[in-house]
Amino acid sequence: MGIEDASMRNGRALSGQWADSVVVRPRTTEQHITVNKRLVLGFAISILTLIVVTAIAITLSVSFERCAAESSGGLAANGSSNSKWKQSRDGNISHRDSEDGQQPWRHLRLPSTLRPRHYDLRLSVYMENFTFSGEVNIEFECVRSTKFIVLHTDRLEVEKVLKAGAMRIQRRFHYQPKQVYVIALHREMKPLRTYKINITFHAHIEHELLGFFRSSYVLNGERRFLAVTQFSPTHARKAFPCFDEPIYKATFRVSLKHESSYQSLSNMPVEASTSDEDGWVNNHFSRTPRMSTYYLAWAVCHFTYREAVTDNGVVIRLYARPDAIQSGSGDYALHITKRLLQFYQDYFKVKYSLPKLDLLAVPKHPYAAMENWGLSVFVEQKILLDPDVSSFSYQMELTMVVVHEICHQWFGDLVTPVWWEDVWLKEGFAHYFEYIGADFLFPKWNMEKQRFLTDVLHEVMLLDGLASSHPISQEVFEATDIDRVFDWIAYKKGAALIRMLANVMGQPLFQRGLNAMQREGKDINITQVMDRWTLQMGYPVVTISKNDSLDNSVTISQEHFVYDTDAKIQNPELFNNSFQWQIPLTLAVGNSSHISTETIIWVSNKTGTNYLHGINSHLLGSINTFATFFVKMLGHILVLHILKCLLGNMHKNELLVSDPRTLFFFSRAGYLPQNVPLQMISYLSQETEFLPWHAASRALYQLDKLLDRTEDHSLFSDYVLRQVEPKYHKLGWPAASPDSSFMQVAYQAEELQREVMMLACSFGNKHCHRQAVSLISDWISSNKNRIPPNVRDIVYCTGVSLMDEDVWEFIWMKFHSSTAISEKKVLLEALTCSDNIFLLNRLLNLSLTSDLVPDQDVIDVIIHVGRNPLGRHLAWRYFREKWDILNSRYGEALFMNSKLISGVTEFLNTEAELNELKEFILTSGGESAPAFARAVEIVQTNVKWHILFQQQFYRWLRKAPDG
Repeated sequence: MGIEDASMRNGRALSGQWADSVVVRPRTTEQHITVNKRLVLGFAISILTLIVVTAIAITLSVSFERCAAESSGGLAANGSSNSKWKQSRDGNISHRDSEDGQQPWRHLRLPSTLRPRHYDLRLSVYMENFTFSGEVNIEFECVRSTKFIVLHTDRLEVEKVLKAGAMRIQRRFHYQPKQVYVIALHREMKPLRTYKINITFHAHIEHELLGFFRSSYVLNGERRFLAVTQFSPTHARKAFPCFDEPIYKATFRVSLKHESSYQSLSNMPVEASTSDEDGWVNNHFSRTPRMSTYYLAWAVCHFTYREAVTDNGVVIRLYARPDAIQSGSGDYALHITKRLLQFYQDYFKVKYSLPKLDLLAVPKHPYAAMENWGLSVFVEQKILLDPDVSSFSYQMELTMVVVHEICHQWFGDLVTPVWWEDVWLKEGFAHYFEYIGADFLFPKWNMEKQRFLTDVLHEVMLLDGLASSHPISQEVFEATDIDRVFDWIAYKKGAALIRMLANVMGQPLFQRGLNAMQREGKDINITQVMDRWTLQMGYPVVTISKNDSLDNSVTISQEHFVYDTDAKIQNPELFNNSFQWQIPLTLAVGNSSHISTETIIWVSNKTGTNYLHGINSHLLGSINTFATFFVKMLGHILVLHILKCLLGNMHKNELLVSDPRTLFFFSRAGYLPQNVPLQMISYLSQETEFLPWHAASRALYQLDKLLDRTEDHSLFSDYVLRQVEPKYHKLGWPAASPDSSFMQVAYQAEELQREVMMLACSFGNKHCHRQAVSLISDWISSNKNRIPPNVRDIVYCTGVSLMDEDVWEFIWMKFHSSTAISEKKVLLEALTCSDNIFLLNRLLNLSLTSDLVPDQDVIDVIIHVGRNPLGRHLAWRYFREKWDILNSRYGEALFMNSKLISGVTEFLNTEAELNELKEFILTSGGESAPAFARAVEIVQTNVKWHILFQQQFYRWLRKAPDG
C-alpha cells in the first residue's frame, strides 16, 4: 500500500512528524513488545536472500501457504525456540479453540476450525442510488470439528443463508463488536470435509473512502460517478461476508452486473459477458489465484484507457477519466510500468502471475495507491502526469509510488505476511525498492545512494527517537490495533533495516568481517541481530574513540538514543539496560591525503574494544589530530564520535558535510552544543552537490518552525540568508524553456537550483521575492503562465504571500479551471500562504463544507494553513472545532487521521499550546490514540527546547561571523 509521502521527494517537505512538509513562507528582510520471533526473523532473513540470491519469492510463498496448513493461529509452529509471545499465543489459540462450542465469535481472530477454499461472488451495482446487492457461495474446508461458521461482515444486511447438504441451520446472528456474522448448525461439521454456504445480502456504496465506496468527477460540465473498492486492511467485510484475515487465502470468481453505460474491472480479465433487455450487462471475471481477501478489487466507472503489452504478453492498461487519457496524462506511468514488470521478473526470477495488470486512477482515495493484484488503484495525483506543467519533483514522487505498487505485485500479493504485526516486511521491502526501482528507471537520479539518507533514514529517526515509538513488529490485541501497525515506523524503519542487511550481507566485505570476528573468537547470529532491531523500539547512538593501549583498536560504545533524555528517568520501564543492538559498521579511517580500505566490525556490547583489520596504524594513531572515521550511512544508527571529529575538519569537502541533519538530531537532544549544526551549515556555500543542501535545508526548516514566533527570529533568518545568498546568486533562476525534454531533465543541477531558491525565497531574499512577484504579475497581465514548472510552487506561494487579495482570487480561479492534477495541487497549497486571516479562514471552511476541494486534499489544506506562522492558531482552533466531523470522515483511513493530528500539532511549541493539546485529548477521548501520544511528546520536546536551548542558540548567533 502506498501512502502520502511528500515529505522529502518534492523538496518542499520535512519529517512525517516534526516537519512533514514545508510551505515556502517568504520573510521580509525588514515499551518493549515481544512477538513471534521465528516468523519475523526467518522472514527477514528470507528478504536478505531475496535481495542477494534473487530467487526466493516462490519459496516464501510456499512457506506461507504451509503456515496456513500447519498453524492454527496463522503462524509457524515448528521448533521449540520461539519466544514467550509464541507460548502465550499458542495458549490463546488453545483457549480460543476450547470455546468453539461456546462463543468463538468474541475473539479478535476468527476460530481456526475452518479454512476457505473458493468464493463465487455475484454483485449487482445500482449507481443511481448507490446501493448494491450480492450473493456469495463460499466453499470451505473443516479443519477441526465445529458447529459454528464465523464470518466477517460489517454494514451488510444479510438476507438469506442457505447451507448446502443435509445439515440444518439452528440460528444466525450478527455480533457487531467483532464485526462477525455467526451461523450455528444443528450438528458439527467433520474434519477434512468440504462444505458450502450461500449468503445473499445488500448494502450501500459508501461515501467514505473504505470498503466499496463512490467517487465523482466533472466532465464537460456533467458530474459523473464511479465506485471502487479499498479493502486493506479489514474492509472486504464491508462488501461481502468473508474470512477477512490475510492468512485465509482462497480463489475468487467475481461477477458484476450494472447498467451498460458503465464498464467494470476486477483483478482478472473478463471471461464472459451477457446483457439483458433492460440495458444491463453482467461481466464474469476469470478465477483468481489464491490470495487474501484484502487484495480482491473491482470498480464500476465510465473510464477509458491506454494500453501497452510486455514481451511476455501481459496486457497493461491505465484507466482514467476520458479527458485525462485523451491528454496523455497516463502515458508516463504506463511507460514505466511496462519497464518495471520486466525489471521485477528479472530481479525476482519469478514471472508476473496474472495475464493483465490494470492501473486505475481515481479522483479520491484514502492512500496514495493500493496494490490490488491485477487491479492497482491510485489517487489521480500519484499517477497522472502532464509534462507541460509538472515539476521534476512531482515526476519523482509519482515514479516512486508506481515502483512501490508494482513491487507489491510480487512481495505482498504473491507473498503475503500471515498477520498484521509483520506488515513491515512487505511495506518496508516495497519502500526500499522505491529507490532500487527508481535507480533502474533513471540511474542518474542516484536515489538509493543519496535520497534514501534524507527521505528514509533521517525521517524515521525523528520518529524512532521518541519515547512514544514502538517496535516495527507489534502484537495486535484488538481490531483497532491493526490500523496502528501501518505507520512510518513500519514503512521507513523496515526499509532502513532491509537496506542495512542487504548492503552488509550482499558484499564480500561481509564475509571478511565474519572471518575477523571468528579470529577473535566471536560469532554473529543473524537471527539474534534481527531480534534486536525488530523487537525493540528506537536505535543506538554509537560513540567511537581511539584506544591508546592497543594498536589498531578503538573503543566503541552504544546507548539508546532518545530526544527527551528526561524520558529515561520518567519511564524507567521503557528504557532499561536491555536496549542493546548488534550493529554492523562499515568503517574506514582517513585524512586529507588517504582513506584506508573499508572494514566491517560488529558492535555487540554496550562498550568494548574492536580491532580494525586492514586499517593503517599511522592513520589510526593520528585520529585525534587530523584523521577521522568514515561510516557508510547504511543502518538505522547515529555515530557520535565521527561528528565530533568532523567539527575540526568542516572545511574539507571529503569529510561528509552531506549529513548536517544528523547534527541537528544530536543538538536537539542536547548531545552537542546548539551552534554545531549552524557551524557546519556555514560551509554550505562551498558545496556543489545536491544532497548536502537537501539535508541542510531539512534541518533549517525544522529550526525555523521552532523559532518563527520568537522575538529574535530575524537573527536566525539573516544568518541562513548569509549562507544561502552566494549560491543563490551563482545559480540564478531556471529559464522557461518549453522545448526542453521533461524526461531528460538534469536532476542534480535542477534540484540543487530549486533547493537553494526555496531557501532564498523562504528566508526573505529580496531578489527572489521580486522575481516571484514579477512572474506572477506577468502571468496575470498576459494570461500566459511562463513560470518554469520546477519552481511554480515556490513562485505561487511567494506571490500569494507578498501580493494583494486579487492575486489570491486569481490563484483560486486557476485552481478551479485547471485540469492538470499536479498543477491543481500546487495552486491549492499556494492559497494557504496568504497573510490574510480572512482568506485563510475562508479556505478552511470551503475545503471542508463544499465539493470545491477534493476529500483527500482537505487534510493538506488544514496542515498547510497551520505551517503558515500567521495561520497556525487558526488551523489549531479549526482542527479542534471540527474534530468530530474530521474524525468521522477520516478516522478509519489509517494514515489520514494520523497525518492530520501530527501535521496540525507538530509546530506547537509553547506551554499554553501544550496544555491546550492535553485538554483537547481528554475532552475528545483521544487518550489511547498513538498519534495523540506522539503529538504530546513532540510538543513537549518543542517546549523543552525553548526552555533549555533557545537563549544559548541566539547567543551564538549574535556572535556568529558574517561568513
